[in-house]
Amino acid sequence: MKILNPDLEASLRRGEAIKLELGSGGKRRSGFFGVDILEMDGVDVVADLNEPLSLFPDNCCDSIFSSHAFEHVDKFMQLMKEIHRIMKPGGRVEIVVPHFSNVYGFSDPTHVRFFGLYTMNYFVDKAKQPKVRKVPVFYSDTRFVVDLVRIEFYRASFFDKLIYPFIKTIVNFSSGTQDTYERRFAFMFHARQIRYVMRPEK
Repeated sequence: MKILNPDLEASLRRGEAIKLELGSGGKRRSGFFGVDILEMDGVDVVADLNEPLSLFPDNCCDSIFSSHAFEHVDKFMQLMKEIHRIMKPGGRVEIVVPHFSNVYGFSDPTHVRFFGLYTMNYFVDKAKQPKVRKVPVFYSDTRFVVDLVRIEFYRASFFDKLIYPFIKTIVNFSSGTQDTYERRFAFMFHARQIRYVMRPEK
């Protein structure tokens, strides 16, 4: 892990809360410091997300965003533990990843996992999980509160733009309709991605 941006180093020294985009590539979100495995323009920190984020102190982040990066991570449980460690209490974590029904995702040889409605619930106390389905929590002692799970669809073709806004609304009406979609209809109407918004529980 290597910090390239002196402004980030200065913020950490001053104890200021920072915002990170994990897997940013060369184009990070405005106001965020970009973290990527490759050193390129727009990357502030070179880091492998399979390894500890050792240069970030505990409780240093108030916001983390990641889009289509976690599907490349082998040590996913360890990464979630590291995110929990560096997040400030009440901070916002937003993660966007391919949904398991995304057929294009299988073409990328660097993808090692897919995500579904209940993936992040494995880090949520059972009492706070949706009633429609409870999942085990003994794999990790890392705990989050999941504020939002949204299944999102393709908007590439005319057909997509015509029909999928309605499907998105129906599917995301409740945790029950999301569950029904994944069990009964996901392989008929493929989703592009799934979005989670979470808070660390500390």
